[in-house]
Amino acid sequence: MITTTYTAEKWQAYAECAAPSVNNDVFFSEEIHEIAAAKNICSDCPVISPCLQGAIERNEPCGVWGGQLFMNGKVLMVKRRRGRPSKVPRPEEQMPQIPVPEHLQDLLKTA
Repeated sequence: MITTTYTAEKWQAYAECAAPSVNNDVFFSEEIHEIAAAKNICSDCPVISPCLQGAIERNEPCGVWGGQLFMNGKVLMVKRRRGRPSKVPRPEEQMPQIPVPEHLQDLLKTA
């Protein structure tokens, strides 16, 4: 695996979410299907690591950053709808599991 180092200003130009066709509202949505869509966009992003690292360093209060869902400055491992959970999860509620790069795992605060 080749690792490229980006400056804070330059990595954003390579982000999948910077494409004009991407609706950036999904990255800050409360809807599970939109959060899953945002995480799917991140899963193919070449700059997922610097994005996540920046979010951790800035202590982002909310949103999907680097493939992880932040809530109150911490990463949520599980997000579900309000109310009683379904016995059989709906397909749109299936969150992609995106691994945290090894060098960032110690910095991560989880809820």
